[in-house]
Amino acid sequence: VQLQASGGGLVQTGGSLSLSCATSGRTSSSYIMGWFRQAPGKVREFVAAITWSGGRTIHADSVKGRFTISRDNAKNTVYLQMNSLKSEDTAVYYCARGGSGLSYLTGSYSSYDYWGQGTQVTVSS
Repeated sequence: VQLQASGGGLVQTGGSLSLSCATSGRTSSSYIMGWFRQAPGKVREFVAAITWSGGRTIHADSVKGRFTISRDNAKNTVYLQMNSLKSEDTAVYYCARGGSGLSYLTGSYSSYDYWGQGTQVTVSS
């Protein structure tokens, strides 16, 4: 299983970015997919996750109302639309594959077994 995150970059406060995570290898269409982020000197934190059908999502309180996770199983791609970006959103963003089942719709880091390489998002004030 390979996960390739892309779409990061430099954006001003209040701007928007859309991240993509392309998956390959053993199909990920039946698995929970998630986004995490890690700022310099901080632990990796949960951002959002989505079920295999896309019908259920969860978002961290810090991004709720601003970020939206979605997926297109036909394209084996998961997205993270980020709006109203703040300086504290600056981090490396990682996509990850979780388990197969609704009980795996969680923000727990240990529930995700495959990780992409990360894409840098920098929000300037």
